[in-house]
Amino acid sequence: MCPVGAVSVKFLTSTCHTGWVNAVRPHSLTLTGRFVQLQPLGSAVLPDLARAIAHPEVFAAGYGGGPAALQRDVDGFIKWAHDYFQWEALPYVVRLLGGPNDGDVVGTTTLGDIDVDKESIHLGWTAYDPRVWGTPVNAETKLLVLGTAFENGFGRVKIQADALNERSRTAILGIGAMFEGIVRRDCPRADGTWRDSAVYSILADEWPAVRAGLHARLDAFAGRFVTYRDLRPTGPSGTILGGGPHGGFGRATGNVPDLPDVPGAPDVPGASGAPDTPDTERNAGADASS
Repeated sequence: MCPVGAVSVKFLTSTCHTGWVNAVRPHSLTLTGRFVQLQPLGSAVLPDLARAIAHPEVFAAGYGGGPAALQRDVDGFIKWAHDYFQWEALPYVVRLLGGPNDGDVVGTTTLGDIDVDKESIHLGWTAYDPRVWGTPVNAETKLLVLGTAFENGFGRVKIQADALNERSRTAILGIGAMFEGIVRRDCPRADGTWRDSAVYSILADEWPAVRAGLHARLDAFAGRFVTYRDLRPTGPSGTILGGGPHGGFGRATGNVPDLPDVPGAPDVPGASGAPDTPDTERNAGADASS
């Protein structure tokens, strides 16, 4: 789905299926992991979601139509969200589990473009609060939604991003997705330009290896919970100023203070009682996948 709701394009349905179909549409259920819980997205939670993702850092690299689509006020964000998300599909809100921020809304993701006949589904519309970039949030969210797709018989999960969004493209490759190519002039941005989309996928046969990699990444943070880091000053509109932060971790027995971030300084393994953050997690901000 293209990020600008004003454009509607209809496609003819392919007749390449053979009648032998294993996929079934997943039920809209709450998905619970160790660090996050995914709940079906509803209108009532949109003000909380606005506070989490309506930031320049999230939209800068193409999410939701790019910087021109960012709505800084809650009412504008709600209108944008109603046009942007695939409400008829399986949109989720991402909440933290455990720690001092238990239950906080920190992002969203969707299983959309559901094609049962082709056993194909699209994991996208994903964005997170910049304060949890570089934490297990993205890895576990991907583990939960990919598991839902493959457990319901889908054979291919597509993930895509603006071709200019190197951060998200690195994160997508980091979870084990295969790069398929660039779709040129794929979707209009809110500023009137057109984006090229970088397309990736994970097949059912590849899922066991991808799943094992995600579990290994999450196991590195066992016994901890996600905490916010880099609580920087906000502008008059409430948007966070500055570049994207690294996320933090606390021990399950309580908060462990984080070391201050110094621009250009390397991460210190084990600092703040947390393991070193893998490069793929540092890149796991907004997927800008849609």
